[in-house]
Amino acid sequence: MKDYIYWHLPGFSVFRDLNYTVIELMREFPNSFNENYRVGSVYGTFPGAIWNGGRTVLGFCPKNEIERTIKMFNSKHVPVRFTWTNPLIEEKHLNDTFCNLIMRLADNGENQVLVNTEVLENYLRKEYPGFKFISSTTKRITDPEKLHAEFEKDYFMVVLDYDMNHNKEILESLRPVADRVEILCDEICFPECPKRLEHYRDEALKQLEFEISRPFNCPNRQEKKSFEDCKNKPAFISKEEMKDYIDMGFRNFKLVGRGLPQELVLDSYMYYLVKDGEEDFIRNQINKRLAEINAKKMAARKR
Repeated sequence: MKDYIYWHLPGFSVFRDLNYTVIELMREFPNSFNENYRVGSVYGTFPGAIWNGGRTVLGFCPKNEIERTIKMFNSKHVPVRFTWTNPLIEEKHLNDTFCNLIMRLADNGENQVLVNTEVLENYLRKEYPGFKFISSTTKRITDPEKLHAEFEKDYFMVVLDYDMNHNKEILESLRPVADRVEILCDEICFPECPKRLEHYRDEALKQLEFEISRPFNCPNRQEKKSFEDCKNKPAFISKEEMKDYIDMGFRNFKLVGRGLPQELVLDSYMYYLVKDGEEDFIRNQINKRLAEINAKKMAARKR
């Protein structure tokens, strides 16, 4: 059995067509992608779901689109992973009609949830035990003892805080559970940011109140972001360094993208997933197929 490396891609809703296209291309042109690389999940939320955390995602998504999206990825045996990490969730929010609808539609034994708060996690485990549960990086766990305690709990995986990406002592200590660790490779935010938890709470409040116009007062705020910004951050893991992590037993790697331009996301896919020299071919394939999908959508609107 091959020892696959799994990549967890952002925005199953907002980047649905891009992610689905990449999954198809990895199967059609395996020699153009790095050996043994697979898509392990697509993570995110449907617009307007109040349990969502990490980034505010407002809007509306009808039932048929939810069903279609879940079916698209599950048909390729790729789990849809919900970012139910809003740290402000209280018991009064548990009966939210829309979020429970999403969970029911995805309750087929193939999908996953990222969790942050005990109140929501307990509810989900009771009502939807068929999902795999993953401890979110939004918990901001940087204490080694607390980190190791997460692996004593019933989590399918634990997403490492990106400030620990290059902490050799921590990484070595995680070797026994390396196959349950997920590492965020290309975080664009400022390292060791003292306002990170505050920022998560601000995004959570905007999600609950359906308000997005108020910007968060961040000293490191960037209006225009690029993949080159990610590469310049201390937490960044280069593709040359990937072998070191794989040799240590780490098998799950996450890419950022929610709330970021699709071009940045595509650049990260080209950098990490595609073999050197194959980037132009795969990028052209993606652009061609996305153009065809958009043309069909436009034609359907005119009918």
